Amino acid sequence: MTNVPPATRWRARCGPRVAHTSRGPSWTCDACGRDWPCPALRATPTDAARRATLIPEYSRLTRQAIRDLRGRPGGPDPVALVRRFLWFLPLTDEEARAVALRLR
Repeated sequence: MTNVPPATRWRARCGPRVAHTSRGPSWTCDACGRDWPCPALRATPTDAARRATLIPEYSRLTRQAIRDLRGRPGGPDPVALVRRFLWFLPLTDEEARAVALRLR
């Protein structure tokens, strides 16, 4: 066998790494299976400039998640989804409720 670093051998045997992404209708993380955005994604630092770029995209995703998950037995309510998807914004419950009403 050639002199291959262990990490490279491990990746070759286990397949490609999976990103912490998701799509509806379940909105669970492709990598760890937790509710998306998962804790690993939320741990990514978000300064003011990064938040400004995240708001439009995550607002669109929040709208899709509300449509996919609303009314499911045991599913989250729209306010909880807004707080979950826009975790990087310090929203009060009233603000999250107003956003949820606009995104429905």
